[in-house]
Amino acid sequence: MTVVADAAGEARFGLLVVTHGGLAFELVRALEKIVGKVEGLKALTIGWDDDLPSARKAVEQAIAELDPGGGVLILTDMFGGTATNVTLAFLRVGVEIVTGVNLPMLIKFANIRDKCSLDEAAARIKEQGQRSIAIATEYLGPTGRL
Repeated sequence: MTVVADAAGEARFGLLVVTHGGLAFELVRALEKIVGKVEGLKALTIGWDDDLPSARKAVEQAIAELDPGGGVLILTDMFGGTATNVTLAFLRVGVEIVTGVNLPMLIKFANIRDKCSLDEAAARIKEQGQRSIAIATEYLGPTGRL
């Protein structure tokens, strides 16, 4: 699926962040402190005691709300975890899932959502997430100084 936003910003894709506990809300809150309000973005958490049918229904409703015609990208916290497993039921053309969500991935979304298709965004967001993981001494040396 290749749908990119036009000059008016129409047909862009939405972003759904689904995690265990309150992580999704806190990631979105941090993002919006850094870049300001981001449209087309929703946080959804799967509580420790939530039942799976309710979680599936919440994901289904969020996808319907977020899809402006260009699809929905879902970012989850951990491959194989409940949050990801619930979202996998919705994987299809126009819905993509990337696991291992972190703050740099959300910032990348805010910067590229009007500039590329859902598929390209998924690849670029995954790449950003991987690039943002670092061991400090590999960059700064054992003393923590350049």
